[in-house]
Amino acid sequence: MPLDECPPYGGDRASIRDAMERTRRWAERSLACHRRPGQDLYGIVQGGVFPELRRESAGHLVSLGFSGYAIGGLSVGEPKKVTLDVVEETTSCLPKEEPRYLMGVGSPEDLFECVARGVDMFDSALPTRTARNGALFTALGRHNIHNACYKDMDRAIDADCGCYTCLSFSVAYLHHLFKSRELLAYRLATIHNLSFVIRLMERMRQAIIDDCFVELKDSFLANYRITDEETRILQKRKWLDRSSRTAGEGNGAQDAGIVT
Repeated sequence: MPLDECPPYGGDRASIRDAMERTRRWAERSLACHRRPGQDLYGIVQGGVFPELRRESAGHLVSLGFSGYAIGGLSVGEPKKVTLDVVEETTSCLPKEEPRYLMGVGSPEDLFECVARGVDMFDSALPTRTARNGALFTALGRHNIHNACYKDMDRAIDADCGCYTCLSFSVAYLHHLFKSRELLAYRLATIHNLSFVIRLMERMRQAIIDDCFVELKDSFLANYRITDEETRILQKRKWLDRSSRTAGEGNGAQDAGIVT
């Protein structure tokens, strides 16, 4: 991946254009210096939430002939509908025969919606970050393991999950670990959330092959409890503020270096 500049949501058009053009120049330099055979190099589309800038950025990168294309600068505090509109606008400008990679998006509902809009690949710290905070994914939505209702629940958090956590430990034990702040809590929750997302993507891939993706998407989203939009944006802003502070202090670099 070349370097890119990911501007914050809410920036004015001039500053977003500056970030887009800086990203474009880095992409051109990276492509000119690329020498390793068999190594893919992706151009990164920027442009904030301005459709005309997204089209301009995508069009220029496609003209350069990258082996794949990334969509950057999203999931940085904007409303989810805006994210999806920009994804749809951007993917329509990228070649279907090359991989299209959406940076920083990882909630189950967003994975479905963005695959439906032509995205092939994702990365996000969301599954691991929410795991460390005690939020575990299931087919019905996120479960906050800190809640007292899990104190005596002698079963797996997800009966349909075959991960190490669900096969080996009860919900009550996970609740105890989080309440005790045992380090094992964060590892077990992370194993589960990553396993859930991987299995979900495998199901989507197979559904596309079987030509039943729409049915899978509708079925999943009909049962999945989505996090309230206002709460989600508030949590996102708090996390971005915290990441900014820890990055400035020189610690917490692992989280601060990942855009979600």
